Amino acid sequence: MNQLKETSLLNYHKKYGGKIIDFAGWALPVQYEGIKAEHEAVRNFAGIFDVSHMGEIEITGNQASDFVQNLITNDVSVLNDDQVLYTFMCYPHGGIVDDLLVYKFDKNHFYLVVNASNIEKDFKWMKENDLGYDVKIKNISDDVSEIAIQGPNAQQILQKLTDTDLSEIKFFYCKRNVSVASANCLISRTGYTGEDGFEIYLSNEDIKMVWEKLMEVGKEYGIKPAGLGARDTLRFEVALPLYGNELSKDITPLEAGLGFFVKLDKPNFIGKEALQKQKSEGLKRKIVGFEMIDRGIPRHGYEVIVDGKKIGFVTTGYAAPTVNKNVGMAMVDMEYTKLGTNIDIKIRNKILKAQVVKKKFYQKNYKK
Repeated sequence: MNQLKETSLLNYHKKYGGKIIDFAGWALPVQYEGIKAEHEAVRNFAGIFDVSHMGEIEITGNQASDFVQNLITNDVSVLNDDQVLYTFMCYPHGGIVDDLLVYKFDKNHFYLVVNASNIEKDFKWMKENDLGYDVKIKNISDDVSEIAIQGPNAQQILQKLTDTDLSEIKFFYCKRNVSVASANCLISRTGYTGEDGFEIYLSNEDIKMVWEKLMEVGKEYGIKPAGLGARDTLRFEVALPLYGNELSKDITPLEAGLGFFVKLDKPNFIGKEALQKQKSEGLKRKIVGFEMIDRGIPRHGYEVIVDGKKIGFVTTGYAAPTVNKNVGMAMVDMEYTKLGTNIDIKIRNKILKAQVVKKKFYQKNYKK
């Protein structure tokens, strides 16, 4: 695996029994003890993830706010300093470049967190669309490591390592220059699991010490290291999208059912015209949730069929650990999106019955 990029924690993943795979060109653990055990630890206690593969791009300058506003679908003008926003960058045709988090430090300083597989593409897209704005766009991904600690005990565990009162960090807000076990960190109350928790950005050198300290103090609170497998089942149960599954250059945010993060009343942003047109003309397809009636586990890419006709495809499917059901999300033609609609899923050449249900299979437990 020498050709794969490595995070600073690779040896720690091996130490804890991590099964290393190639994920977007990175050597990362898919699981340690097992996906189900790690999933349940996050839902009931706490889990710790190495998410250092995520990309970080800094936007600074007198027109940073205007530049970011034109780049994304959501509205950056409503943000307070140190507030975080979930949003999309879209192509002019409305398809998705990436989904990302925008951290506003102040009106001249933004911090964008993008998907690992899209770092170079996103950075290039931003550079191509600076259109004479007075901004500096800097890809700092190689200098930043990141830990996510998620679950009902996350705050208690992290609090043991810092004097900063973590209860003061509200949901989707951040705090800079926080000392965690003497390491300088950026901490936000964000995550990708549907549980309360924090994402910690810090240097490549400090992450090893902070990881070990969290594992140490978290022992009595049931902490477990968690891999990419549990990260996917956790986000899926609460209908959080994944780029490459529910989101892509061929899928718009409206088709993904995420129109809430598209502010069409903004003066302008890349892709606005196409999305406005799609909304006014009406969607031809949309992502829905479904539950298997017959026994079988749906997987990404499987065909969705009604009366022998292909009407869509599965974007994500699992035997969901918390809800203990075989469920999935699928992109289907609009006439089949109503709750209660009967559909079939083609699983290994068998046609198995399923039904359209609400996408959120599990209720989020965020601390608002």
